Amino acid sequence: MPHVIVKLWPGKSDDQKQRLSDAIVRDVTSILNYGDESVSVAFEEVSARDWKSKVYEPDIVGRRDQLIKSPGYGASDLT
Repeated sequence: MPHVIVKLWPGKSDDQKQRLSDAIVRDVTSILNYGDESVSVAFEEVSARDWKSKVYEPDIVGRRDQLIKSPGYGASDLT
């Protein structure tokens, strides 16, 4: 029962979020062999000023052992 949370900066349209959600569900069902009724997707908008404290430090640095793809930026790139 995968639940995918996408954290992103505000400003993406509902259409963009829906298209991304559709792509995530399509890939999860295809790759992991789940039915689409088993997959849920949520979007959490986090402001640029809060990204370091609410996403980068707890989810990227704090869970590096769970990270499959690292970002191409570091703490010094965030203001």
